[in-house]
Amino acid sequence: MRSFTRFAWAVLTYNLLVVAWGAFVRATGSGAGCGKHWPMCNGQVVPRAPAVETVIEFTHRAMSGVALLLVVALVVAAVRAFPAGHPVRKAAWASLGLMILEALVGAGLVLFGWVAKDTSFARGWVMGVHLANTFLLLGALALTADWSAQPGGMRFAGRGAIAGGLWLGFASVLLAGVTGAVAALGDTLFPATSFVEGLRQELSTEAHVLLRLRVLHPFAAIATAGVLLLVARLALRLRPDARVRRAALGLVGLVAVELLAGVVNVALAAPVWLQLVHLLLADLIWIALVLLAAASLAPGRVEVTAETPAALPAGLGG
Repeated sequence: MRSFTRFAWAVLTYNLLVVAWGAFVRATGSGAGCGKHWPMCNGQVVPRAPAVETVIEFTHRAMSGVALLLVVALVVAAVRAFPAGHPVRKAAWASLGLMILEALVGAGLVLFGWVAKDTSFARGWVMGVHLANTFLLLGALALTADWSAQPGGMRFAGRGAIAGGLWLGFASVLLAGVTGAVAALGDTLFPATSFVEGLRQELSTEAHVLLRLRVLHPFAAIATAGVLLLVARLALRLRPDARVRRAALGLVGLVAVELLAGVVNVALAAPVWLQLVHLLLADLIWIALVLLAAASLAPGRVEVTAETPAALPAGLGG
């Protein structure tokens, strides 16, 4: 099982790289590098004498193709290593379904021309859908890896406050992620050279809808950070074991770094490299929350109550 677990984590890591390169495609305006052709690139299997934008877009497509093959291999390995009905099998199959949907959304962006300098509201909406599906895909891959080495499955029924807190956490991260995707698109389409210029763009009476929506992300991010800190604290109070502790403290650390990255990103007017770091941290926060849910809601776990107190880490108790 250890070899499967290592392979599953490797597949997840590779997909994080694919997501980061996809953000690089968007941030550099290279989404139209292959024209309105999919899966071909400018009508060719391998483009000849390509422009820089074509190389960037074609590289992303090639990486995505490898990612699909890796997830197929993951499903085959899960079917061979685990019995029917095992949570690892379910998570692996979910990963494959979400990977296919990810490819279809990407194809739609290209075929409908929602790339490069397109400023349509439809593009912003689809980018939000793309981000949400990416989160779900990464979560399914994380569960495939985690459940191959830990007790698998999650039971929300009868879990009271922690179940409700986790659902709120998932919804909050999705909201912050979607507003972040729209904000990043606005940064790409309407670049600013400074924080003051960016603020002036947003407050202009003639501002594009994507610029008007960009201002929502900082508020959503701050609110989400507060929710996640409360969820981590609650999880540590109700299930203070090593597995929960690792996930909760990892989540808290990532939230702190992400908030700092967000402030610097705004101050520096969203340079491409920092956009990629910001997105990667958001992906890692989502994965950490998924792993916290897997640890807190594993079948058979018993919540700590007033009758069964447990010590909490300093600073996280109440």
